[in-house]
Amino acid sequence: MTEFRDFAVGVYPFLDLQPFHEVYYRLLQAFAEGRVRRLMITMPPQHGKSVGATTLLPAYMLGLNPDMRIAIASYSASLASKFNRRVQRIIDSAEYAAIFPQTTIKHGSRPAEYVRTADEVEIIGRDGALLSVGREGSLTGNRVDCFILDDLYKDAMEANSPLIRENCWEWYTSVVRTRMHNTSREIIVFTRWHEEDLIGTIGRLEPIVDLCSWRDLEHLTQDAWVRLNFEALKQSPATEIDPRQPGESLWEERHGRELLLSKRRLDPLRFECMYQGHPSSKEGLLYGDNFMEYNELPRDIVRWGNYTDTADMGDDYLCSICYAVDSDGVAYVRDVVYSREPMEQTERLVADMLRRTATRFALVESNNGGRGFARVLRQRCPMVRVEWFHQSGNKEARILSNSSTVVHMLRFPSGWRERWSELYTHLTTYRRKYSSNRWHDAPDVLTGIVEKEMFGGVRKVAFL
Repeated sequence: MTEFRDFAVGVYPFLDLQPFHEVYYRLLQAFAEGRVRRLMITMPPQHGKSVGATTLLPAYMLGLNPDMRIAIASYSASLASKFNRRVQRIIDSAEYAAIFPQTTIKHGSRPAEYVRTADEVEIIGRDGALLSVGREGSLTGNRVDCFILDDLYKDAMEANSPLIRENCWEWYTSVVRTRMHNTSREIIVFTRWHEEDLIGTIGRLEPIVDLCSWRDLEHLTQDAWVRLNFEALKQSPATEIDPRQPGESLWEERHGRELLLSKRRLDPLRFECMYQGHPSSKEGLLYGDNFMEYNELPRDIVRWGNYTDTADMGDDYLCSICYAVDSDGVAYVRDVVYSREPMEQTERLVADMLRRTATRFALVESNNGGRGFARVLRQRCPMVRVEWFHQSGNKEARILSNSSTVVHMLRFPSGWRERWSELYTHLTTYRRKYSSNRWHDAPDVLTGIVEKEMFGGVRKVAFL
């Protein structure tokens, strides 16, 4: 049997396969062979998801089994028909005929009894066919052995419409699911737009296996979905499937790290949806983009402080913020270290920041190695009063209950979204549902500043 990757290169000789495509195509191979029956794949725009799943995959599956009936669905009938025509052109090619000679389709008007339109094409002498349908379109009377759902929402406006999302869900349950039988397969390839899109809704109702290792495919239950999300910029822990280190781009030659960072600075919330596959609706955000900014520090500064939370786990962030407090109790962020570098590096970075900002008092949470970190700061910055304490409060309760005060009593310097883009992204996309967030380090430090400076959680020291 011809492997899917070799088939793809054979019929698309100029196909530019990247390391992540090798993983993607290997997973599509497992789907084509039936080892995976339900598959969700999300990846950033312009990374080749439709070429793999909506163009090459149906042609390959019809080659493996000419009796299979496959349906392609997208947000519009015209786009679904476009995919159908692409598949037909592949089946018409000499390269395809050399690999799968038993799978042929109508040419011109012959054979007359077979159908070949932009929306449906039948395999000559077999029961197989390729159908295409737009979202909310009908497939009355047609059995479907495999459904390929590619981008059921046209854009953010559609995905953010509760009515369209509800209509999409109703169409999925009343059309897609009713055309399927016991051994039918379905694959969803999306760019994410909203947390309550089709993938999000299915994920709440049916079992999901997040693919981290190829061994995860060995013991799947009949109703389990396999899910794989390709982040444009790696931020989740490295796995066998995606071994990139944090910050590495998915396709550096085409969509490099610097380009992606510039896109994230323009719209962090949209970037997290489309490029990272981590959607958040604005109504579900804790802070949103509501932080106030300042251009110059006021003259009535009464305290210069720092709050530091060392990293809890291996891929968590150290967050250290230097700030100034005025006579009204408003805190002005002055400088930030927000890093996943090892502690021997962040110790130097924070010490340099304390000296650079002439900070007089630094408070370090002693949890997770914070006490040792504080001692190093004392040695490096003898002019700074460094104290540590054990944070015993519940992090979730503290962050949620103080969120309003954080927004109203903290100010960030103008241009902070470019200066500290990761911090900006993690704060403005932080969600009210605590368990939905990957990182809590930045909200924890902002909460700590509010607790210690505004609510008197620790004695205030002012060395002016």
